[in-house]
Amino acid sequence: MSFFTDISTEMIYPLIPLFLSGVLGANATFVGAIEGAAETVASLLKLASGWISDRVSRRKALVVTGYALASFVRPFTAIAQSAVQVLAIRVTDRVGKGIRSSPRDALLADSVSAEARGRAFGFHSAADNAGAVVGPLIAFFILRSHGVGVMTAGQRLSPSQEATLRSVFWWAAVPAFIALIVLVIAVRDVARKGGAKDIEPEVSGATKLSKRFWYYLGVVLVFTLGNSTDAFLLLRANQLGVAIALTPILWASFNAIKASIGTYAGGLSDRVGRKPLIVGGWIVYAAVYLGFAKASAAWHAWALFAVYGLFYAMTEGAERALVADIVPSTRRGTAFGWYNLSIGLGALPASLIFGAIWDRVNPQTAFVFGATLALVAAAGMAFVAPGRPAAA
Repeated sequence: MSFFTDISTEMIYPLIPLFLSGVLGANATFVGAIEGAAETVASLLKLASGWISDRVSRRKALVVTGYALASFVRPFTAIAQSAVQVLAIRVTDRVGKGIRSSPRDALLADSVSAEARGRAFGFHSAADNAGAVVGPLIAFFILRSHGVGVMTAGQRLSPSQEATLRSVFWWAAVPAFIALIVLVIAVRDVARKGGAKDIEPEVSGATKLSKRFWYYLGVVLVFTLGNSTDAFLLLRANQLGVAIALTPILWASFNAIKASIGTYAGGLSDRVGRKPLIVGGWIVYAAVYLGFAKASAAWHAWALFAVYGLFYAMTEGAERALVADIVPSTRRGTAFGWYNLSIGLGALPASLIFGAIWDRVNPQTAFVFGATLALVAAAGMAFVAPGRPAAA
């Protein structure tokens, strides 16, 4: 299900910043506002949906609702005539993500033993990333077959190039529909002992979630403030000479790295602990951002994206597994909601600040800003998070 969903999502996502700048005339600040607003809305809903999923005996209905909404609205990017319309579509898409993500993560944690938790989350991320390889390759084939590839970010696309770009967005509906079929038919729910009656209704969960958990969220928020949307990396790659038609290939190569080592990295966190993987990944992130600040050629972008994939592989599974490690099983949905909310609270200001620095100073300074906060968060993580997964 996640594999096909990401095929659909990633057919569109790497092309959105180019669509906004080359067709709709949006600047970097507005690109950051769109992605930041979309992720913030999603994260607010992740808290609510996670809490609700703890109050019911089964989580699948929320997961289906979220995926259905996002899959329906996403292809309508093809008919957008303004950046504001793209904003509305992206926000609605992320509403669907907000509804599904926390219940899905809690369902995954419910479905595996503690000893295999990191590997399970790593495998889930690998499936996402495998779809993120196939999706951009499909987009590349469509673009290349119609001769799109000579324009760079900020230049206006011709009517025929614009039409081809919009056709890619329509084709993204096909894998989204397949994902929904898989979800409804094949994904199994997990009934939990005790059900809703044993769970207290307070959304805050302050008496149920440990201090370690709240400290961890604080560090995640610091990192997120420097973790702006990846759309800026794609714009930077175009600045460095990566053509539009090659952008999906660049994105696919990046996700291939994530997919190939994500399961292994998640399993490694089961053996050596979550903290070494998370801290190491954030340091890699800082190095990549500093690299983008200094980059001056197209091949630099290709190399940096390859290393950037290592950051995701090291952290995607480990970060979520750590949430499940340090909270009671009856509060997992709520905990994942708070975790996703902390990311969302940082997403909008992170992208707005990054875009403003990009427009008013230069891209290099924006990347240095992101790298600095990543290093601060890595230092904080060393003090507040447990080094090994909990056995429960």
